[in-house]
Amino acid sequence: MVAAPLKLLLGLENEGFSFVDVGHSYQPKARKNSKTLYCDSLYRFCFWDFWTPLLNQYCVQFKRMKIAVEGCMHGDLDKVYDTIKYIENTRNIKIDLLLCCGDFQAVRNEKDMDSLNVPPKYREMKSFWKYYSGQEVAPVPTIFIGGNHEASNYLWELYYGGWAAPNIYFLGFAGVVKFGNIRIGGLSGIYNARNYCLGHHERPPYNDNTIRSVYHVREYDVHKLMHLEDPIDIFLSHDWPLGITDFGNWQQLVRYKKHFKDEIQQGTLGSKPAAQLLEKLKPSYWFSAHLHCKFTALVEHEEGGRVTKFLALDKCLPGRKFLQIVDIESDPGPYEVQYDEEWLAITRKLNCVFPLTLRRGDFGRTQLDMQDCRQWVKSRMEDRGAKPCEFSQTAPPHKPSDSVSNTTFSGSPRNPQTVSFLELLDLPYVLDNALDSRDTPTSLPQKDDYSEDIPIEDEDDLEDGEPNNENRSS
Repeated sequence: MVAAPLKLLLGLENEGFSFVDVGHSYQPKARKNSKTLYCDSLYRFCFWDFWTPLLNQYCVQFKRMKIAVEGCMHGDLDKVYDTIKYIENTRNIKIDLLLCCGDFQAVRNEKDMDSLNVPPKYREMKSFWKYYSGQEVAPVPTIFIGGNHEASNYLWELYYGGWAAPNIYFLGFAGVVKFGNIRIGGLSGIYNARNYCLGHHERPPYNDNTIRSVYHVREYDVHKLMHLEDPIDIFLSHDWPLGITDFGNWQQLVRYKKHFKDEIQQGTLGSKPAAQLLEKLKPSYWFSAHLHCKFTALVEHEEGGRVTKFLALDKCLPGRKFLQIVDIESDPGPYEVQYDEEWLAITRKLNCVFPLTLRRGDFGRTQLDMQDCRQWVKSRMEDRGAKPCEFSQTAPPHKPSDSVSNTTFSGSPRNPQTVSFLELLDLPYVLDNALDSRDTPTSLPQKDDYSEDIPIEDEDDLEDGEPNNENRSS
């Protein structure tokens, strides 16, 4: 944590975050007689220049990792990486890691868009395909979770986590990894009470119902995360934990997000499972996105006890608060993604009750003797190493030169990374198991029954007065 006197000097005593707050704009501007300098080319960021030497001295002394946190990516990798490069070059600093809180949109080709729950007019190839194909390489290690606007067919291949592209790691539907000595956990998707207790029954190609339900958080994945005992440094979720606004300045929030007021006062804004995980895990930092605005909070879990610094960020658009740099104490490195021993043990132990139909998982019959399981995993990792399997393509990347897509649906391929992960844990591959017809009801809920939280176009970007009928508290 930043020393208390320094926090006061920097004006960070309320937010608890470090010194760079990033957005971007098209017009350069500067404010005179101010500690805050707005530096512009295409992008801008604000920085307390007067205190830079003090802060840099503190960072060097305590060996702090610089982590960039991004809200909703929406496929704009080029813009975010360009912003990070600009910060690094202008301030002569090195960003060690980028974290993205969902809606990453890892779209590899035109066919992946069939699994992207986005209105047709918002379906764009964007820039992920360039990183998937190898045309571009992420300039900073990137870890992301899924949101409610994803190429779900691709993320299902990497259910347990893996490299979505070189240097770009997906945490899985739920997961924990280590980056250096920083322990990072995450939960993909958004909460929907109707589907929460179901199993992962969806398989590509998705229909009008399953293209939505596939990204709904499931009890099984939360159940696994609830078994974590070792401290978590950072946790990522797409939607906010239920009740998080009680710990921040929600009155200021509703001044520019007026439609949040009723849900905040009724206690319905946010995710119940995320709130349960926040109470159980008590991470040092919790980062979210989804609601397309910046919001900070400090959660003191017990008087004088552990504190979680919560930060939600916007999506990547001009003038929006979509990126922030956070300094976290760490060892000097090396900084690379590695498997987490405790998480592997939990995954191995609970994979036998992995629900793959509409039926609810039977979690009660599994006894978690974690000591023996962790010892087994530790021995296995010593033999095979702690690094994830290398990236490999499982679908052809987009080719701008092709006037017509030559990509056809070929089911859900077995990603070599997932196969390697399951071999490491001596587990069977079950992701392509077909639905049991006996578990399938005669009629699934119709599309109109689902009430999704917030669309890719939020109320600030509506065109021609188009109404926003989505309910964020579903």
